[in-house]
Amino acid sequence: MAVVIDTLAATRPPRHPEKAHRPDQPVLRKPDWIRVKAPVSAGYLQTRRIVRDNGLHTVCEEAGCPNIGECWEHRHATFMIMGDTCTRACAFCNVKTGLPGALDTAEPDHVAEATRKLGLAHVVITSVDRDDLDDGGAAHFAAVIGAIRARCPDTTIEVLTPDFLRKDGAIETVVAARPDIFNHNLETVPSKYLSVRPGARYFASVRLLQRVKEVEPHMFTKSGIMVGLGEAREEVLQVMDDLRAANVDFLTIGQYLQPSRKHHAVVRFVPPEEFKALAAIAQAKGFSMVAASPLTRSSHHAGEDFARLKALRTAR
Repeated sequence: MAVVIDTLAATRPPRHPEKAHRPDQPVLRKPDWIRVKAPVSAGYLQTRRIVRDNGLHTVCEEAGCPNIGECWEHRHATFMIMGDTCTRACAFCNVKTGLPGALDTAEPDHVAEATRKLGLAHVVITSVDRDDLDDGGAAHFAAVIGAIRARCPDTTIEVLTPDFLRKDGAIETVVAARPDIFNHNLETVPSKYLSVRPGARYFASVRLLQRVKEVEPHMFTKSGIMVGLGEAREEVLQVMDDLRAANVDFLTIGQYLQPSRKHHAVVRFVPPEEFKALAAIAQAKGFSMVAASPLTRSSHHAGEDFARLKALRTAR
């Protein structure tokens, strides 16, 4: 049997040097309901070309999203602004950690042009954490929103922001740019923050979502969590209550998937019927929209879900 050695991989620096000291975590075999096909379609390749031609990053690639084949085939992409390097090292995340470079002042125009070329009716803009910036990158978010509005006035805009921890005025800056929906993910239950999201603070994230509604009561808000990290069911229900207390409109719940052995282990794969039960409970608690399934992600079917969310508000 021949053994092929990837010399490039052997010399390539590790993607997550900050996690190199961590012990390897066990990797559970994925059940059938979590498996997806490799992306190979013409639509996928065309979307990838437009992203590359505009020098952009997407969370679809950087976070290793399992839905990339489906979304890119339909020319849906979630743009990740402010570079591909995050100032935090969350245990669940596959985005690189380190000291980011300077902001690209041309990026807003590049994102707007890619939005136009892809013909997006709804676009999702997210970012790495930029704790190195005085405003956490809030003004850059606003600039991207403004550029898309100028070039694609009929496109609805969803932002998925970091927590802007200790950045006074950042939330207000993004809200003033008038995105159609403001998303910030809690990611997990409070008891798991130290091991899963150590750079963040649970109640600061809840407060961010509450503050958005205080500044602009009619702006849609959205948040999401992962399950399968060892959380208790009662803790998930408490998160729902906390988000409803903050008047959040839309909740997403998806299965955590482990990017590597150096990341937090998957404690269990939650079966589809449990997701259905959680969705029913969330609906009963008063969320206008709930998306809950093993492959649910914040940006998956975001455009269709936003259209439904608007229709529900109009009907009421």
